[in-house]
Amino acid sequence: MNEDITIALPSLIHRIGGSAAKQAKDMATQYGCELKRVRRSRNWQLVGDAINIQSFAAQLSGQTNNEFAYLIKKLNIALLEHSDKLEPLAVKLVRLLTERPSTTLAELIQSTGCTEAEARVARFEADS
Repeated sequence: MNEDITIALPSLIHRIGGSAAKQAKDMATQYGCELKRVRRSRNWQLVGDAINIQSFAAQLSGQTNNEFAYLIKKLNIALLEHSDKLEPLAVKLVRLLTERPSTTLAELIQSTGCTEAEARVARFEADS
């Protein structure tokens, strides 16, 4: 469930500048993400857990200068594609059960990859 996602950032240095890229790289490390070049090309990528990337994007948005606008835009677009990884598993299970109460435990386990115990707890929370 805690799979890392990779966000492509083509021509990052040309768009935000070298010093801003170094600053963003240091900030990404603080949030458990890795901002790095793709081999020897001019393209960069951000690798990390979806929740950590969301926290990193929020930190970038809080900066007073506008030099991170391109990076913030790319991160927000990429996070929309991974919205399922932004909510915790327990919340996701309860949401799925409230949307379709007739879902069996086996279907829930197969679709989300949770354990049987987690599915039973979610069923109990959804029913109460």
